[in-house]
Amino acid sequence: MTERIYRWTKKRLRQHLDVVRGEKAPSIVLKNATYLNHARKKWLNANIWIADDRIVYVGQELPPVTDKDTEIVDCKDSVIVPGYIEHHAHPFQLYNPHSFAKYASAHGTTTLINDNLYFFSNVEKKKALSLIEKLEEMPTSMYWWARYDPQTELQSEAHFTNSRMKAWLEHHLVVQGGELTSWPKVLEGDDSTLHWMQETSRLRKPIEGHLPGASERTLSQMALLGVTCDHESINGEEAVRRLDMGYMTSLRHSSMRPDLPKLLSEMQELGVDHFVRCIMTTDGSPPSFYEDGVMDKLIKMALDSGLSDFDAYGMATYYVARYYNLDHKLGMIAPGRIAHINFLSDKNTPKPVSVLAKGQWIVRDGKQCQEEDTFPWNDYGIKPLDTSWDLDENELHFSMPMGIEMVNAVILKPYRISVEGTVNELSQNHDESFFVLIDKNGKWMINTMIKGFSDKIKGFASSFSNTGDFILIGKNVKDMVAAFRAVKAQGGGMALVDDGEVIGRLVLKLNGAMSDKSMEGIMEEEKHFVKLLRERGYKHEDPIYSLQFFSSTHLPYIRVTQRGIYDVTKKKILFPAIMR
Repeated sequence: MTERIYRWTKKRLRQHLDVVRGEKAPSIVLKNATYLNHARKKWLNANIWIADDRIVYVGQELPPVTDKDTEIVDCKDSVIVPGYIEHHAHPFQLYNPHSFAKYASAHGTTTLINDNLYFFSNVEKKKALSLIEKLEEMPTSMYWWARYDPQTELQSEAHFTNSRMKAWLEHHLVVQGGELTSWPKVLEGDDSTLHWMQETSRLRKPIEGHLPGASERTLSQMALLGVTCDHESINGEEAVRRLDMGYMTSLRHSSMRPDLPKLLSEMQELGVDHFVRCIMTTDGSPPSFYEDGVMDKLIKMALDSGLSDFDAYGMATYYVARYYNLDHKLGMIAPGRIAHINFLSDKNTPKPVSVLAKGQWIVRDGKQCQEEDTFPWNDYGIKPLDTSWDLDENELHFSMPMGIEMVNAVILKPYRISVEGTVNELSQNHDESFFVLIDKNGKWMINTMIKGFSDKIKGFASSFSNTGDFILIGKNVKDMVAAFRAVKAQGGGMALVDDGEVIGRLVLKLNGAMSDKSMEGIMEEEKHFVKLLRERGYKHEDPIYSLQFFSSTHLPYIRVTQRGIYDVTKKKILFPAIMR
């Protein structure tokens, strides 16, 4: 059943009342259930009745009426907790929202609160809002944020119009504003963003910050402007600072920042023994990061760090639902809540044996119950790239005096180019390579050099980037063009070329940014492709994040954007893009 302004119609509500009154049979009865009750912070015993997608009764009675379709499950050998919630998902990291939701729900994460930036930027408003409503028809509950800024410098920000912002913020599936990466501009006088922050607060929706290294003064100012949560703590001291300032404090464990055990240990050392204002996130990591679970593995880390059952599970269930004003529907085993339920072998093993999502079996006794299905992406204009223009080797000139140097996977700084860039091939005795950012429509380009990406990659191309524009990197101009043409021919994705031969592909058929395969399928492709990159000299934490963040101006110190090479600190274009 899709989430509407009123999730349950008056007719459906009356039917649920009939079940409780014994006038209609429930769909599922969970008898002899030991379940986590967050209202009392106790494990209690009860019988749980489910009607359709909803928990309608939790108590000592069994239903007086059942029929041939009523499923009765004896839960004496398991314990029951609410379905887990990932509150900060970026479901466009090679996978897509549909494939990630299916995979996450099989691991007990039955609710996702998602970044809307990709749909906001790449899909027409009406279609985008219809799309998120279609995704909500899945057994997974799918909610969204409303971004205030594009996280980069664009040729045009025409899609950040008042009508689009208003439509997203007021949509019933959008439960949050942010994440706010342009907070320095707001502090410096950006009243347009501040207006939408005020509208978010007026709608009684929280605002997620993005405040790395923020001081008490900065946290105070952002709280005054409406920010209520932040996920950028990298040590216990920073997390405690956010708690002290009244923030809901999101603790991150991702491929780039696998910090959760350290954060929890340091917070406890600093005297924190009350985690009700903490929640947890995997922060949109690449596919292979999820090979051993989603929120279930974070709960396990919390338990292993010495937290109580109630805090460890609460930080991925009840505490999240309460913060987002969704605890009347999510995060508890109680009447009126959506039937998202995880069945565990014991209290210390959060990986579920069985999973119910919206009253449907996703996993039963360790076996998948949902059939493979597809999503009608084409109905919303999301399809393979159709790139009508071409690129010629003669266009790739590299005479710029300044290049970009990778400090780590995502931090870039300027450097003075030390090698001759007027040649068609660079030596493999150093780690400087050609770098090109080209408009997805072929109208402009930026040619420079990159230091620290690789010393042996001859030709690499990717349509996966922050803005959907093409990134080309390599030692050999001819191989770079060949890699671009390979990506173009396959309808989007990545390609690696060596001496004219395509030696690696990662096909992303959904707008050149997302795979249409299952999570398991894209995991294997990602691992193989990353292995090829590492064999050729990529040495940082995560190449997927590197590609996404080359243009992202919320990170220091320099970025390659649609408008040109951008100095983040001085907020100005150093070298503009050139028209083709």
